Parts: sequence; structure tokens; C-alpha cells
Amino acid sequence: MSIIIMLLLLSVLILVHEAGHFLAAKMFKMRVARFGFGLPIGPTLWEKQIGDLKILIHAFLLGGYVAFPDDDKELDLPKDSPDRFMNRPIYQRFIVVSAGVFANVVCAFVIVILAASLWGHMPSGKYDVFVKDIVASKSESIWQSGIQKGDKIISINGIPVTTSTALITISQLSKEKDNKADEIFINENYNKLKALNPAFTKEEIIPKDILVKLPDRTTESPVVLSENVLKGLEKYQDTQIQLSDSQKTLRDKLTDKKYIISDGTFSLNDLAYALSDNKHPIYLTVIRNGNKVELSPIYPNSEGIMGLQMEIKEILIPTKNPKSIIVTSTKYLWEQTSMLLYGLYQIFTGKIPLKDLHGIVAITKVGGDIIETSGMFSGLLLTALISLDLAIVNFLPIPALDGGHVLFLLIEKLRGRPLNEETVDKIGTAGFMILILLMILVVFNDIYALITQKL
Repeated sequence: MSIIIMLLLLSVLILVHEAGHFLAAKMFKMRVARFGFGLPIGPTLWEKQIGDLKILIHAFLLGGYVAFPDDDKELDLPKDSPDRFMNRPIYQRFIVVSAGVFANVVCAFVIVILAASLWGHMPSGKYDVFVKDIVASKSESIWQSGIQKGDKIISINGIPVTTSTALITISQLSKEKDNKADEIFINENYNKLKALNPAFTKEEIIPKDILVKLPDRTTESPVVLSENVLKGLEKYQDTQIQLSDSQKTLRDKLTDKKYIISDGTFSLNDLAYALSDNKHPIYLTVIRNGNKVELSPIYPNSEGIMGLQMEIKEILIPTKNPKSIIVTSTKYLWEQTSMLLYGLYQIFTGKIPLKDLHGIVAITKVGGDIIETSGMFSGLLLTALISLDLAIVNFLPIPALDGGHVLFLLIEKLRGRPLNEETVDKIGTAGFMILILLMILVVFNDIYALITQKL
């Protein structure tokens, strides 16, 4: 049921967008040939002629369109007919083309205002994280850290804890013996090894049965992530170097040793790699009885688990009167718009790879899960964000999108005459095909993520 509700909400957003175009056209008494729900790919499920307008529902429901007489090859209108969209003033066409985006922005604002009014509060995007229990075995380092039940965790490795996943993310990246090591740390360990064993060069294989002195062991650096990575706005870039199989085997032989007898298979460089892959400390700062307490380091195990059971509470902003409803809703939409724009920037600069792009299937699955676990109001807020996303993406200057049509109008205004109609059609067709290919890609990504249980 939650998935069906999410699909219905998405369908409403598409209708709102196309209704924006349609109503703006009717405001200028323009003739509209078709109003389509879905894309004209495959069979048409239903159609009805109402005056000059034909309403259609297509089997391929992922989209919608408003078509003018110019786009309908069945209508044989004179080139100078006032019914042709291209014969209308540029300002009218600009308003009609932009109206779908405007409708989605207004829709997002209305949905958020509605949620804030009926729910009585709004999410801040920040969380309080408390220690509910310690569930590690008594031999784990967490028992020596000084942590206690009821502690409120306010920072991890110096990073303020405001997201619900910060602790888990950093703990997973701080696994003991994760088969990787930092290049700077490797070089530091090599220099220490060289100082203790000056007879050997960096890559020289040390002869069998030679005693090699080892430096005092130091742990790897704490994992520090940016706020954007913790919020999911940036992909984590792991710059560590992978150990070879022989270096991993060597690493497992070095625990707490002051020296090692060479078996004739490794060099000082191999030893430096092996020494550099051990464990990352996690430094927690907590609030206890109103006081800030710095804990001793905690070392996650090989699975990236510290042994904490957490209680996570989202910080909510009350919206009890009209002023707080409008102010909080506006701030919420502004912050979410900034995040969406930053996400697009990440995509276009290649920082988010194509394999990580997701679409309608993922949105429906995630939205359904949110409605099921967090309730209808959380689902409504997600719908508002999707409406904003539709507005932003549709206004990009890409052929076949609203932004592409706006671009052609600006070029027409600057040139003093429109581009060649055949050229515009070819560019639009090419843009449409690219969009279809992109849609196929993201649907494939969605299905693969579902199969592999990444969603």
C-alpha cells in the first residue's frame, strides 16, 4: 500500500507539471492539441477528444506532455496560423514553457506548508545520538574508553555528530586490518624501518634467516569525513593504497613483535605496508550530566563494529502558528533546494558516477519505505523534494526539457528570428533519445540495486 501511495503521489507531480503548461496556455487562449499522461512509447491505454483537445493515457507512465498544434502532424495548419505555438509572442511562449517548473515549485511549497500545519513540527535534518547500551564482548576496547549508558555523543574524531549515520559510517571506515594503508603512514614506517635496518634498500628482498628489527607500532590516523560526505552529498574518496596478498600475510605475522626473521620473500617496503595496516582509533566526545567528557580511543573490530547500541532522536522544529509554519517551511525548502543543486553539480562534474544515479523505481521503493516506517507526513515531505527536483531538472538547458525550449527562445530573441524548424526538431529528437537512454540506465541501476539489496 505504501508503494501504491508513493506512485500516486509521483503521478500527481507529473499532472501538476503538465497542468502548469496547460493552464498557462489557456490563459493566453492558445490552442492545445494534446494532453498526455505518460510518454508516447508503446500502446495508448485510453484517449478522449474534448473539443480541440485530445487527452491520452499511455502505457509508459513515466512522464507526461502537453502538445501544441505545431507538434501534431495530423493537423494541417497554415504556417501563419495564430493557432501555431511558434506564432505567439516570445514572452507568452516563455511563460507557457516555464509554467510547468513554476507549478512544481508552488506544489512543493504547498505540500510542505500542509505537512507543517497538520504535523505540528518539521524535521531539522539534525539528530541527537545517545548510548543505549554497550553490546561488545568484555575484551573489546570500548570497555576501556570510559563510555557509559545515557551518554549523548556530540562528536566523533572532532566531527560534530548531527546525522543519524555518522557513527556507523566512520566506524565502518575504521575497520581493523582493512587491507589498505595511507601512503604518508607507509612512508613514515619505511623511514623507521630503514633507520633500524640501514643495510637494505627499499625494494631489496631481505635474505632468508636475517633478523629484521621492527619499530614501535603506532595506529593509523582517525578517519575524518566532511559534512557533505556524511550527509550523502559527496561520495567518499578513498585514497588509501591496497595491500598485496603477500603483504596481508606478512601483516598478520607482525602482531606485537619487536623483530621478524626473514623468510626470503619480502623487502623493507613490504614490511612498511604490512606495519601500516592495523587499526584506526575513534575518539568520541560525549555530554554526561551536563559536562563534556573526552573518551579514550575506541578501536572497531575487523567488521567495523564498535559494540554500541544507539538511540537516535531527530531534532524537530515546532510549527504551532502561521508565522512559524511559513518561516520553517521556507527555510526547509531553501536548504533542500541548495542540496539538490549541489547534487546536480556533483553529477555534472563527474564526482557522482553514472552507476550511482537512480530514478523512479528507487524513488518509489525508498518513498514507500519512508511512508511505512516514518508515516505519511515524511512521505509528503519527500514528495515535495521530488517536485522541487522535477522543477530544477526540467529547467536545465537540455533539448527536450523545458530548459532546452527556454534556451531556444533566448537564442530566437537574440537573433531576432527563430532557429530553423527542422534544426530544432533534430536537436529535440536527439535530446529526447539521450533522455530515454539515461532513463533506461537509471532504471537498470534501480533494479540492480534492488536485486543486490542496496536499496
